[in-house]
Parts: sequence; C-alpha cells; structure tokens
Amino acid sequence: MTGLLVMESAIEGRGCYAARSFEPGEIVGEYTGERITDDEAERRYAHEEKTYLFLLDSGMCIDAMHDPNPIKYINHCCEPNCESIERDDRIFIRAVKPIKPGEELTYDYSLESDDDDPLPCACGSKNCRGTMREEL
Repeated sequence: MTGLLVMESAIEGRGCYAARSFEPGEIVGEYTGERITDDEAERRYAHEEKTYLFLLDSGMCIDAMHDPNPIKYINHCCEPNCESIERDDRIFIRAVKPIKPGEELTYDYSLESDDDDPLPCACGSKNCRGTMREEL
C-alpha cells in the first residue's frame, strides 16, 4: 500500500504512519485479510494477547494476522485522525482530519466485550477515555 509506513509507536507496539499527506474524506486504505467466522476467531486467538481481527456487521471477521497490509498496524486513539467504514463486507480506513507525512494513523476501535477486561487505552490523547471500548 503506497503512502504508508510501519514503525514503532508510542501508543502500542508498531504503528502505521503516513508517508504522504491525506485530506479529510480520503481513503487511506483497506483492512484486508482472511475471512473467518467469529467462532473460528475465538478458537484461533482465545489465548492470544494481540490479534489483528476486524468484526464485520455480518458477524464474519477479517483476520489480518498473516496479511502484509500495513493498515492492520493502525492503533486505537480516543481522538483519532481516521475512521473505519464498512462497505459491502469490506473495511476501509478514511481520514477525518488532515494528516501530514510522518503522522501516526489512528482510529477509535470502539470495541465491544462481554468479559470484564477493561481494554485499557494507551493513546495519551488530551481527552482519552481510558478504554478502547465503545463510548457509552
């Protein structure tokens, strides 16, 4: 994917960075990977701390664990510069703010969870809500 770099992140592990400018509304890229069921995702990653899964409205998941696409390295942020949008069972990442070269790309994961895991956030933004869970 052109225009993107993967480097160490101050937020978490590796991050996805802009190698060029992006304007609000511009598609940064597509989240790609193997299509699997939610049950298969649970089987594969029940004991893993880090996954690269994106749950689709259909209930299927995109498993990017072994996909080379740098989009999977976009970290969560409570004040993101991108958003995820679903179209026809595909996930696209779109800029919501002007993004300069060298800036880390982020979007709000808005995770849902049935367990007691607080899913802590490490984004460090001024208005961090302290969790990657969806806003209440």
